Amino acid sequence: MEKFKHFISYGRQTIDDEDVQLVIDTLRSPNLTQGPKILEFEQAVANYVGAKYAVAFCNGTAALHGACYAAGIGEGDEVITSPITFAASANCVRYVGGTVVFADIDSQTYNIDSVQVRANITDKTKAIIPVDFTGQPADMDEIMAIAKEHNLVVIEDGAQSFGSIYKGQKVGIQADMTMFSFHPVKPITTAEGGVIVTNSEEYYKKLMKFRSHGIEQTAYALEQGGWYYEMTDLGYNYRMTDLQAALGISQMSKLDAFLHKRKEIASIYTEALKDVNGIRVPFQLEGAESGWHLYMVQLEHANRKQVFEAMRVANIGVHVHYLPVYWHPYYQQLGYERGLCPVAEKWYEKALTLPIHPGLTDEEINYVINKLLSLI
Repeated sequence: MEKFKHFISYGRQTIDDEDVQLVIDTLRSPNLTQGPKILEFEQAVANYVGAKYAVAFCNGTAALHGACYAAGIGEGDEVITSPITFAASANCVRYVGGTVVFADIDSQTYNIDSVQVRANITDKTKAIIPVDFTGQPADMDEIMAIAKEHNLVVIEDGAQSFGSIYKGQKVGIQADMTMFSFHPVKPITTAEGGVIVTNSEEYYKKLMKFRSHGIEQTAYALEQGGWYYEMTDLGYNYRMTDLQAALGISQMSKLDAFLHKRKEIASIYTEALKDVNGIRVPFQLEGAESGWHLYMVQLEHANRKQVFEAMRVANIGVHVHYLPVYWHPYYQQLGYERGLCPVAEKWYEKALTLPIHPGLTDEEINYVINKLLSLI
């Protein structure tokens, strides 16, 4: 098999002339930041998922930080999350002084196991951060039931699941707060960017204050005059720009088409690989529809490193998502040890990400499949 003529990335943005023009128009407008495009984008996201409020941030990590702040997580509080995720899902807890508790994953869905969540609850547990890994929603009914039983806050890390469906509803209204990311490889992009959606007015107000230096218009400030404002807490400059929001507004009109293409590619992969000895294709939770941010297979017998390197040599941008978070040196130094989540660790040793994004051609998809089969 000849080497493909160009590198096939595991994921990338899809930008057209309409996207470019809206950004140019915003560049020529009076507002490059803190302008009307922010609210327009927030409303579009909130309306899409059916939430009352959406608060845009400069990136998804900042949004998670804001959610932890709004939830009141602090020193001495424990927050349960998955080890198979990008580090930000755990780091956001550390930013506010909390302690991360890693619960093992379900061996089929690769999402956090609700049984393990329950087993890790203590009198210090404040919140749960389930992760919709690869775009497949976590088992939210069970997680929300656990949270209600123990009076916990649920912050859903939906960085990979914008547009995914859980039991007939868009992801974004099941948890107390849900974060979506708009990094270039995500379902839609704002270059960098994130958002928290919520139905809670209390959380909404806290998030708005947190992303803009802790400043708010208090009743006293309004009495003093239009120039006066007050910083009532220590916030951050986590604001999204109007340029990012303009791109996001344009991308929103294409989201459903992007998701449809991802589902088509996932179906082609699954059909081609489901009966191959040595390859395990993704399992889908009943009642959930993944947005297929990632397509992950497990190599049951092959040497993952050898397959990875051979695919890369063939110009196929396979990847591995993710190293168990507590394996990172930072968390090792905090006292987390290997062996903590055995199902996650076993999964990690065999996992391989195949390219999936709306820009993939039939020729590229077939090349990826045939190359993988030749190696297996």
